[in-house]
Amino acid sequence: MTLHIYGIPNCDTVKKTRKWLDAEGLQYTFHDYKKDGVDADNLERWADRSGWECLLNRRGTTYRKLDDADKADMDRDKALRLMREHPSMIKRPVAETEDGDRVLVGFDQSDWENWLC
Repeated sequence: MTLHIYGIPNCDTVKKTRKWLDAEGLQYTFHDYKKDGVDADNLERWADRSGWECLLNRRGTTYRKLDDADKADMDRDKALRLMREHPSMIKRPVAETEDGDRVLVGFDQSDWENWLC
């Protein structure tokens, strides 16, 4: 099984994830969504599979720099729009199976081990 990993290459969590995948000998492709952008269909699918709340990185600098109006009354549509406009606001990494059926957001080794079994 080949995984598709989405993220930003200089992100520490993405680096840790890729290092772990390499050590486990798992095949994956990497998509830099800061450089290459994020496909709206992918973002919708990820939100369907994991929830938009899980995808939205509220801890990051980009989110914290938003004005209060952008942060207020957050809902799915608003969150997806902001994540399309500011890919850095997507929690990293996002992993997806080749068929797009399964999605995992963030990196916790035990979660990944269970997810890949």
